[in-house]
Amino acid sequence: MTRIDATFARLRAAGKKAFVSYIMAGDTDAATSLAVMQGLPAAGVDIIELGMPFTDPMADGPTIQLAGQRALDQGMTMDAVLDMVRTFRRGDDTTPIVLMGYYNPIYSRGVDRFLSDAKEAGIDGLIVVDLPPEEDDELCIPAQKAGLNFIRLATPTTDAKRLPKVLQNTSGFVYYVSITGITGAAAAQATDVGPEVARIKAATDLPVIVGFGITTPDAARAIASVADGCVVGSAIVKDIGAGKPVTEVLANVAALAGGAHAA
Repeated sequence: MTRIDATFARLRAAGKKAFVSYIMAGDTDAATSLAVMQGLPAAGVDIIELGMPFTDPMADGPTIQLAGQRALDQGMTMDAVLDMVRTFRRGDDTTPIVLMGYYNPIYSRGVDRFLSDAKEAGIDGLIVVDLPPEEDDELCIPAQKAGLNFIRLATPTTDAKRLPKVLQNTSGFVYYVSITGITGAAAAQATDVGPEVARIKAATDLPVIVGFGITTPDAARAIASVADGCVVGSAIVKDIGAGKPVTEVLANVAALAGGAHAA
């Protein structure tokens, strides 16, 4: 059982929905992102998604693209991302961490080396948005063998024919993208999301977490009420990019987490 599995088991036993937060490693600099990351569990975050900066993101809107660029400008590398996780783990050995990003930096490092380093650093799962199920032998299957969850994205365009393929080797949870388009582009609507979540849950026993387009505590509560939890990224990254103090960033995270946990 991974930390992700254990977290969902604990939340189910408590009758609670999950709140997942996303931040970009190294944004606006290494010290700031580490301070935010270290404060997330106390702010109510159940699972941390940690972005790996990449020069050519495809699924990310302007807010997260700019965060990645800020991190790269500060010299953030894969080694630095993993060191950030190691530092976090010295104070927290229970909160799950999911690395989210693109395959190129992993491929450049070498899959075997990356998986060994990620596992040693304390990573629990991966979301790699540009590797489709047809490429599972490339990273997904080796990651599972290494003891890491490989989390797949389902979208409004994932039809009944495609869904079984998407779910085939997914573990940890299913990330349902609530909108068509990039992060931060539109608001998620519970009336639209609910039936889609139900359709996915009819095909898998995995938790279904909804992300993209959730920016307020009320929205977090509404979306979490029709799923197993929600993810907020752009709203948090926007606060960091605006230079808000870490305490203010975390206070806003706590409000979002409170919305999800109230569902």
